[in-house]
Amino acid sequence: MVTPFKDDDSIDYQAVEKVATHLVDLGNDMLVVSGTTGESPTTTDDEKIELLRVVRGVVGDRAKIIAGTGNNVTSHTVELSRRSAEAGADGILVVTPYYSKPTQPAIAAHMRAAADSVDLPVMLYDIPGRSGVPIATETLIELAEHPNILAVKDAKGDLFATSRVMSESSLAYYSGEDALNLPLLSIGALGVVSVAGHVCSDRLALMVKAVFDNDLTTARALSMEVAGVVDALMNHMPGVISAKAALQAQGVLENRGTRMPLLPADEEQMAFVSAQLTRSGYLSE
Repeated sequence: MVTPFKDDDSIDYQAVEKVATHLVDLGNDMLVVSGTTGESPTTTDDEKIELLRVVRGVVGDRAKIIAGTGNNVTSHTVELSRRSAEAGADGILVVTPYYSKPTQPAIAAHMRAAADSVDLPVMLYDIPGRSGVPIATETLIELAEHPNILAVKDAKGDLFATSRVMSESSLAYYSGEDALNLPLLSIGALGVVSVAGHVCSDRLALMVKAVFDNDLTTARALSMEVAGVVDALMNHMPGVISAKAALQAQGVLENRGTRMPLLPADEEQMAFVSAQLTRSGYLSE
């Protein structure tokens, strides 16, 4: 879920409520607050906790709320995980420590420290393109033995490695890469944690159900229907920029502003996103 800002760069909590409501109404049964798309590197811990409280207050029990608490400092991850649990999170999302490029034993120790700090389900976020290092297959299988580590947000792009972890552990998988949503669902993922879901989670939810029903013809058709939205939101600018542009075009957000070092969509990018939303049926001409 994106984090809306005002012109003065402060968080617009009224807009947060509007976006959260829109996303649940559109078909999302889980919201990730303070993930990468929520611009977590540029929000303070206090802002993250307030975001969690505000989203919980407006969503209630209509959706699970997962707090993004991972960063590249283990003690910070532990503290933020504890505070998020106290604020009402249903689970936490912990990304591989980035920039430092820790060894596999260090990654495992980091993840266990986070999981030990709370009595909540933990979703590991495997995204080597951003973190600089993957969570190895053996490390994932090992971490699955922790009672709180239950799921993986998979943005690794290695379907065979994912299949092996699924076959040798009880970890629940969620697609973390919109371009691979259907392939990951087809090999056993349970759902998606999606940037494109800001726009097309109605169709994504139907696609998930179609795969569960073994109706791959319908699932393929739905995947093709959202391909244009996925391309527009994922392949031409950072996802947070395109998602905010899309929400503003749809009238859900008034302000598409981002915090630096990101810049909001310019007029050319805005026109590109709007044109694709129109072609895909998510924006009236």
